[in-house]
Amino acid sequence: MTPVALDPRTLLETALEEARAGLDEGGIPIGAALFAADGTLLGRGHNRRVQDDDPSTHAETAAFRAAGRQRDYRDTVMVTTLSPCWYCSGLVRQFGIGALVVGEARTFSGGHDWLAEHGVAVTVVDDERCATLMTDFIAARPELWYEDIGEVRS
Repeated sequence: MTPVALDPRTLLETALEEARAGLDEGGIPIGAALFAADGTLLGRGHNRRVQDDDPSTHAETAAFRAAGRQRDYRDTVMVTTLSPCWYCSGLVRQFGIGALVVGEARTFSGGHDWLAEHGVAVTVVDDERCATLMTDFIAARPELWYEDIGEVRS
């Protein structure tokens, strides 16, 4: 797939709405959306690990599940407010999602470079709103953040 021809900042708005919804629910403010190449929204979701007591419900997996079954994912675009963890990066690679838009990778740098090395068209927007959302959350709820990224701190 060629690099994202759609405006990444426009696509990011949906993921940001989802991240804010997650925060409002008492969860981790990470949002995602899966789009078709023409910009059609296929699915959206946010991290629901806390709300559902389910460690596998990350934003990207929620958006992917909400999109339903697709015959082919090569021409889809996964948009996420934060660089995807290895679990979510594996989802993008496993299903051959062709492009990834990352809101920010300052607070966490997951597998987006690895995905780019494996042919995914990656765009890192470095959106200040995404970075501020995560920075504020990490300052307010460090124990929840470190649990989310699998890092045990005493």
